[in-house]
Amino acid sequence: MSKEQKQEKESLNLFYSTQTVIENALNKLGYTEEVFELLKEPVRLLTVRIPVRMDDGTVKVFTGYRSQHNDAVGPTKGGVRFHPEVSEDEVKALSIWMSLKCGIANLPYGGGKGGIVCDPRKMSFGELERLSRGYVRAISQIVGPTKDIPAPDVYTNSQIMAWMMDEYSRLREFDSPGFITGKPLVLGGSHGRETATARGVTICIEEAVKKKGIDLQGARVVIQGFGNAGSFLAKFMHDAGAKVIGISDVYGGLHDPNGLDIDYLLDRRDSFGTVSQLFKNTITNEELLELDCDILVPAAISNQITAENADRIQASIVVEAANGPTTLEATKILSEKGILLVPDILASAGGVTVSYFEWVQNNQGYYWPEEEVAEKLKKVMVDSFDSIYQTAQSHKVDMRLAAYMVGIRKVAEASRFRGWV
Repeated sequence: MSKEQKQEKESLNLFYSTQTVIENALNKLGYTEEVFELLKEPVRLLTVRIPVRMDDGTVKVFTGYRSQHNDAVGPTKGGVRFHPEVSEDEVKALSIWMSLKCGIANLPYGGGKGGIVCDPRKMSFGELERLSRGYVRAISQIVGPTKDIPAPDVYTNSQIMAWMMDEYSRLREFDSPGFITGKPLVLGGSHGRETATARGVTICIEEAVKKKGIDLQGARVVIQGFGNAGSFLAKFMHDAGAKVIGISDVYGGLHDPNGLDIDYLLDRRDSFGTVSQLFKNTITNEELLELDCDILVPAAISNQITAENADRIQASIVVEAANGPTTLEATKILSEKGILLVPDILASAGGVTVSYFEWVQNNQGYYWPEEEVAEKLKKVMVDSFDSIYQTAQSHKVDMRLAAYMVGIRKVAEASRFRGWV
């Protein structure tokens, strides 16, 4: 195996590549080796086994995880994903990313993440409810409004959050809306939470086109992924006057150089964000990423832009709405080509920011109108973008390393002041 292949293989492991960038960021900031030793792994990782009575009467046992990266800044915060490929390493890496996102957005949280190895597409409503409640019972000792606050993630939604909140409230024998975010509005959810990630990505795109001197009106946008973030983003871009020339889902992509009819596609997509099967002339996800466009948004899964295809990316701006869609080697290649890469931990920070707003509203028992949420989100995202862009310019590093530097500084400082390192 050549050196390049070995590097690429290591980079495809999210946990390992996350540790690598954190080490670089801490070195750039002048922190000691002890700080890296503390921050390279989560302080707490719980693995649970959840027995669930299935509809056919059998009992199936599921494996779940909850990772808490660091609680020096405050309680940990992060989503719960239901997916067949959830793994311990993935949950650990994502909890570290949540620490970075909270640091970037200057929120009083550390990072957390949870997941259950399951395929919700093959489960009934009743089975999903029993699994959701079983997960909360299993992790209840280490979560709560002042300890660790879960939220929706891949294949989980406001209904699942509602079941989890209800189960936690039963266990604690008091109503605990602040235990979890991403809830339905009637149970203490926040306005703007559902669209928050896509709205945050949109604000990053608006800031990035200014830096590149591109007019968003008429700009050609390609979006990989048509789930929660991808579909709302397509709508926001369409409404802003951009031309969405390509979208894709798990089955394939659609391309029209004159712009796709986004409202029609949104109307036809199913609850898992798939729409491409309705069309004959589809393209592959690989072809979609290499389309000639101004703005490329990977909003699907990790490791999509690699050392193998980075040379063929034709966009001027790449904005990562998914977690880890670009490997470290590909990041270098894109930077050398002069492509402005807006990294995932900045671009997708809108979700956790509005989750924070929801938690604040729950704690106060006072709820804000949608305009106020949107205005507060815009300020946080623009300030975060500027701070990372300035750090990249002054330290002469790419936006990814700059984002890690800004994100890790808060956790490192809080740990230092507490006397942990």
